[in-house]
Amino acid sequence: MSRLRSLGLFVLIAALFGGAFPAIKAGLEYVPPLLFATLRYLLSAVLLLGYAAATTDDWTPETASDRRAVLAGGVFFIGGTGLLFVGQQSTTSGVAAIIYSSIPILTPIAAWFLLPEERLSRRGLLGVLVGFVGVVIVVQPDPASLFGGALGGQLLVLAAAASVTLGTVLVRRTHPSMSIVAMTGWAMLLGSAIQYGFSLVLGESLADVALPVPALLILGYLSVFASGIGFVVYFTLLEQFGPLEINLVSYLMPVVAVVTGWLLLEESIAATTLVGFLVVVAGFVLLKERELIAELAKFRGATR
Repeated sequence: MSRLRSLGLFVLIAALFGGAFPAIKAGLEYVPPLLFATLRYLLSAVLLLGYAAATTDDWTPETASDRRAVLAGGVFFIGGTGLLFVGQQSTTSGVAAIIYSSIPILTPIAAWFLLPEERLSRRGLLGVLVGFVGVVIVVQPDPASLFGGALGGQLLVLAAAASVTLGTVLVRRTHPSMSIVAMTGWAMLLGSAIQYGFSLVLGESLADVALPVPALLILGYLSVFASGIGFVVYFTLLEQFGPLEINLVSYLMPVVAVVTGWLLLEESIAATTLVGFLVVVAGFVLLKERELIAELAKFRGATR
């Protein structure tokens, strides 16, 4: 795969994933949050499993490690994103995307406990600390309204990011042998069932779902493009380059989300939020300094 094509795919998934945040925000006007998440991932599961069945023979979870990967991905990676849909009811898409950009900071913390071979250096610990300072600047917690209003929504988004992080590390720990696209499809199927169960518990009703043309377009974008095509491209690049370069997508998503939210939803973003985002990025640079320098050296060598 050429560098130019890879760069194009990199920009594509950043646009697809970043555009998901304002799409979720807009779709919440028509569908209750957990039902919305259920519909998105159910349709995505059908798309991904159909793709996997057509392109590979190992698309069903045959081994114990495959089943553990589906369980971890379904419960934490997909199921936990229902919190994102709930949280975005009371926060902007740009802020939600910036909070989500803390996932590369959260990942080494989860890996430290669950993947014994991975340990943080002192510089890595400093990077994690700086990254969390950035998240605090974005969220600006007020103890007087800890679980209410915008702060409550932001904390739910952060909880969703932590759940996705845990799911990612657990899936990596299982070393599944099945197709990664198929594994994601099965995880989406399980995750959508979990989200629907919580939707029923919270009293959401299908009678509250309105699917006019705008809502169908939003659902189609999230299911087909942001999840379906986006995940296929994501895993293609992951196999080609590894997790470090893919993690950088997390820092392009907020840019797309902020610009799209401003253009389409008339959302504004505070200067302190942008400062917090830059601090999160600085934390990631500290955390992955050696790897980033190595990747930069490889890129320079490829362009000579």
